[in-house]
Amino acid sequence: MTPFTENVITIIRNIPEGRVMTYGQVASLAGNPRAARQVVRILHSMSRKHRLPWHRVINAKGNVAIKKEESYNEQIMNLEMEGVVVDQNGNVDLKKYQMN
Repeated sequence: MTPFTENVITIIRNIPEGRVMTYGQVASLAGNPRAARQVVRILHSMSRKHRLPWHRVINAKGNVAIKKEESYNEQIMNLEMEGVVVDQNGNVDLKKYQMN
């Protein structure tokens, strides 16, 4: 596992309940601000194995970006169970919920 991947996993594990981070934010903190898509790949391939709170990572516009309907609804449900308000369009208020 690369140091970048290890950093991404650690960062995502440490996002507290009720907060979100963006893919780009995770990539920057992990050491490569241009690797947001790599964060997506890591989440896709390693969330289950490492029990990552994948639902706490959203896109830079504050949207739930998953296309598959079942996963999209699961992410919204998980966020809402943690107190994050998600509007009918899948948007989260980054000013209120984004971890800095």
